[in-house]
Amino acid sequence: MYDVIALGELLVDLAERAKDENGYPTLAANPGGAPGNFLAALSAYGKKTAFLAKVGDDTFGHLLTGTMRRAGIDTRGILVSPDTFTTLAFVTFDAHGDRSFAFARKPGADTQLRWEEIDPAMLEAARVFHFGSLSLTDEPARSTTYRAAEYAKAHGKLVTYDPNYRAPLWKTEQEAKAQILWGLSQADIIKISDEETQFLWGCGPEEGAKRVLALGVKLVMVTLGPKGCLLQNAQAEFSCGCPKVHPVDTTGAGDIFGGSAISRFLELGKAPEALTREELAYMARYAAAAASLSTEISGAIPSIPKKEAVLQKMQEAY
Repeated sequence: MYDVIALGELLVDLAERAKDENGYPTLAANPGGAPGNFLAALSAYGKKTAFLAKVGDDTFGHLLTGTMRRAGIDTRGILVSPDTFTTLAFVTFDAHGDRSFAFARKPGADTQLRWEEIDPAMLEAARVFHFGSLSLTDEPARSTTYRAAEYAKAHGKLVTYDPNYRAPLWKTEQEAKAQILWGLSQADIIKISDEETQFLWGCGPEEGAKRVLALGVKLVMVTLGPKGCLLQNAQAEFSCGCPKVHPVDTTGAGDIFGGSAISRFLELGKAPEALTREELAYMARYAAAAASLSTEISGAIPSIPKKEAVLQKMQEAY
């Protein structure tokens, strides 16, 4: 039995570390892909996880599969494709550590995952099914995601979703909005950023949270970058700031927030719509501390902090 199974992209972040005199960056490779980061955080905090994904039969694909295995994620559902390369994301940073992305994905192996390649028994063995929007950008992964979400819901699984909007991967903004809204309509729990509520509806986080709940979502978690987060269900809401840190790389912080929050949610053992303000605070403060600490180390999965460090940071901040 798994606590959480995720479907989606598994890729390599090639992140800028320095520039030469002509402006060309020196890049360092790190494991990436939002669902993998999300699962790695859950595994780090004691949850049993599995991944449904596809990588290329290349150096990075094999490295990624090994990384997932070392992170404690069941990799039986990760397929190795001889026909396509593992997707690469090129990440550059501004003076505040905020990222810009470019992708080598035409197509990437992650977009080629087919429903026929998935073992439905793995979905049946999970309490929670998680997906994001990057598996909705292209076929056949889009149809596979539709089928997996439908299958999970039909078998009584809780569904979580992260829009994780990356503009360069979509043909048009209209297509992106349509697919993201479809994802929102499928899920019980949503992790969404304030930038994404602005993109979808042109509104701030408070109004965005209301709009998400109006779609039938039972719990929404809005991340506000360094300003913290807002968690809300039909009966309660809670917001908090982030602990003070010295960020060098924000890659994966939102994914680590999501995985950390869901790890605490599973500890509570309650339906998302039944959570009290105190229980939302329990989730929010832990996730905000974990995500904040992760920005002090380069990369996503390598930056997931130990539980003891998170608890210590919470004591300092709250």
